[in-house]
Amino acid sequence: MSGLGRISLPGTVVLVTGGARGIGAATVRKLVESGASVAVVDRDFPTTVVASEQILLLEADVTDSEAMVECVRRTVERFGGLDAIVAGAGITPPPATIRTIDRDVFDNVMAVNFGGVLNVVRAGADEIVERGGHILLVASCAAFTPGMGGAPYMVSKAAVEQLGRALRIELAAVGASAGLAYFGVVDTGLARETLDDHPIGHRIGDLLPWPLDRRLSAERAADLVVGAVCERRARVIAPAVWLPYFWLRGILNPILERKLTRDRRVSTLIRDVEEMTLPSSR
Repeated sequence: MSGLGRISLPGTVVLVTGGARGIGAATVRKLVESGASVAVVDRDFPTTVVASEQILLLEADVTDSEAMVECVRRTVERFGGLDAIVAGAGITPPPATIRTIDRDVFDNVMAVNFGGVLNVVRAGADEIVERGGHILLVASCAAFTPGMGGAPYMVSKAAVEQLGRALRIELAAVGASAGLAYFGVVDTGLARETLDDHPIGHRIGDLLPWPLDRRLSAERAADLVVGAVCERRARVIAPAVWLPYFWLRGILNPILERKLTRDRRVSTLIRDVEEMTLPSSR
């Protein structure tokens, strides 16, 4: 593959991190259906996920930089090269404030959501440049919105955004490309566990006004991911109601932050979160 034209999936080799569940699993299915060979990286795989001629399963932790190098090596060994990377592995911590969250939990979110992306990018970038390929980093609409009770996630995704923007400029100079995927709430098991099943998470989710609370299906998110890779898009943002927020965030965020600091519902929520998470000795 050479040049910066559209990427045709038949015969293409794609490495997907976080590919065993949620958006990642749906992305793998769509890539395989389109004729791509896919290396799937995850910490563990459900029994329903099986290897095939087109699918290479790589059990590894994205926070381990050497393991990511080995995953890329095995991908190239198996399929003969690497044309695209979808860096999608991520975790969401239980609700807590910056003041009360366990530092190890905060650091782990950063290590997976940002460090894991950086690790796979570093491991695979030379192969991507050699093939004139594309790297898609999965960020989040949380990267450009003020949050409460979930700062580690927002911070990590903002870091991924900056990484992706820098990477796009740098890869363009050497004949490859990169982009970012920003999603609002995607209806996956992780989201349901965080926002629906957790009592505080449920209250945080309720503070999102319509239409920003609209959920995207994992299948739809995967369609957008695959399309963004094929078209080498700089960014994809969904649901579309987030687009104005993306472009106008410099104006909207100061207004929203001012509103949230004065909202009694938010103040009550934060106090409740801290009551649940502050050590009794404090």
